[in-house]
Amino acid sequence: AVAMFTGKANCPYYAKAELLADQLQVNLPNFRVHKITQHPDKWEQWLHDICEMNGWEHRQSPIIWRELLDRGGKGQLLGGLNDFLEYAQHYYGITSMMLSEEMLDIAEENLQAHLEIVKEDEEIQSLIKPMQIWITSASAPICYQLIPLLANGEVFGLTTEISIHLLDTDQFKEVLCSIVMEAEDMAFPLLRSISEHTEIDQAFIEADVIIVLDDVLLNLEVQSRENCIREVSEICQVYAPLIEKNAKSEVRVISSGKTFANLKAIMIMTYGPSIKPENIIAIATSWESAAKSMLARKLNMNTAGVKDVIVWGNITGSKYIDLSHAKLYGYDSAIQGPANFQRPLLNMIYDSEWIHSEFLSAESSLSSRVSHCTGMLPAHAIATVLRYWYHGSPSEEIISLGILSEGQFCVPKGIIFSMPVRFQNGNWEVMTELEINETTQKALGRLAHELIQEKLVALKEIKEMHPYEAE
Repeated sequence: AVAMFTGKANCPYYAKAELLADQLQVNLPNFRVHKITQHPDKWEQWLHDICEMNGWEHRQSPIIWRELLDRGGKGQLLGGLNDFLEYAQHYYGITSMMLSEEMLDIAEENLQAHLEIVKEDEEIQSLIKPMQIWITSASAPICYQLIPLLANGEVFGLTTEISIHLLDTDQFKEVLCSIVMEAEDMAFPLLRSISEHTEIDQAFIEADVIIVLDDVLLNLEVQSRENCIREVSEICQVYAPLIEKNAKSEVRVISSGKTFANLKAIMIMTYGPSIKPENIIAIATSWESAAKSMLARKLNMNTAGVKDVIVWGNITGSKYIDLSHAKLYGYDSAIQGPANFQRPLLNMIYDSEWIHSEFLSAESSLSSRVSHCTGMLPAHAIATVLRYWYHGSPSEEIISLGILSEGQFCVPKGIIFSMPVRFQNGNWEVMTELEINETTQKALGRLAHELIQEKLVALKEIKEMHPYEAE
C-alpha cells in the first residue's frame, strides 16, 4: 500500500504530517509515501471533488489515505493530522515532536516550492501546447482533403503538435463526427486532438489559425448578386466579433472557398477592427497552380518548371492572369543551361490566340477546371500558403495573395486585392519592385473598381438591415 498525503501548500499541519511520513519511510522498508500539495485557492474544490469521488467525509487540511494498489477499488481514508499521529503511534510507535514555529516555517517553504513547481509546469506546457486550428464550414469537401495535409507535419513543422476544431451548423453534426472519427483512426503523431463544434458562441477559442471556407449559393437565377453579398456579410459579421473575443491576439485568418474569397476577408477585417490586417489573407494559389499546369501541358513540360504566374484582383470573381513575369525552368529546347537557367514563358508560346481564347477568357478551360474542383486543389493551396507563411517561400519565387491594398501598383486602398508577394520570417511582403506593363495596369484599374463596388454593396446591405450597428 501507498500512503497518500495531500494538503494546502501553506498548511503547518500538512508540514507536520509530511515530516512524520518521511521519518516512517526512512525507517520502514515497506512504507511508501506519495505527497501532493495543492494551492490554497484550489484546495477547497479539490478536497470536495476527491471526497465526493470516494464517498469520504473530510473537511480539513491535510487529508491522508492508503491506496491499495494490489487490491483495486477506492483508497482507505485515514483522516487528518491527528488521525495519522495516532496511526503512527499505534502501529509503529513513532510520533512527531515538531514545534509550532518549525511547522510554520516549513509550511511557508512548501508554499514557495509549490509555486515554483507550478510555474515550471506552466512554462513546459506552453512549449508543448498544440497549435489551435479552426476550420469553418467544415463539412465542405475542401476540409476533408485539408486535414491530412495539416496533420502530417509538413505545414507547421515536424515538432509542432496541432489541435483541429471543425465548425459548422447543427445539421452537419453527423458529417463532422464522421470526419473526426476517420482523422482519429489515421493516428497522426502530431494531431493532439480533433473535435467538432456546432455552438457558434464557443467558436475560435484560443485560435492560432482560422480557415474560413464558407461559401454561398452563387446562382444568379435563384437569387440576386446583392443577396449573395448580403449573406456573406452576415456570416462575417458573426465571425469577426467572436474572433476578436475568443482567438489569440496574433491569430491568422485565411479566406478560401469557391465564392467571395476577397469579400469575406475584407468583411472580417471591417467587423473585426482589432484583428491585425496583415494577418487576414485570401488564397489565390489554386488559380496559380491550375494556370501553371495548363501552361505546362501546352509546352509539354513538367509543371514544377513553370514559375511566377501572377493572379491579380478578385480571386473568386474577375481576375487577371499575368504571364508577363512568368519563367520556365528545365524547358527542353535547343538552348540548354544549368538548373537555374530560365526562359521567359511568353517567348516560348508562339500561339497568342491560344493565350487569349483558351487561357485568359472568362469561359476558358482554366476557369472551368478551378470552378469544378472537388477539394484537393484548394486544400493543397491553403496548406502551401500556410507552410510559406510559417517557414518562408522560395527566395526568388512570386506568390499571389489576396491582401489589404495600401496603394501598391496604384490599386486603391481599402480593398482585398490579389497581388504578388513573398513570404519570409513569418510575414509576407508585396513585391513592389516588379514592373507592370500598360495592359496589366489597365486590368488592375478595372478589377479594383469591381472590388470597390462589391464592398460598397456589402456595407450598404448591412446598413439597411442594422443601421445603428453599421454606424
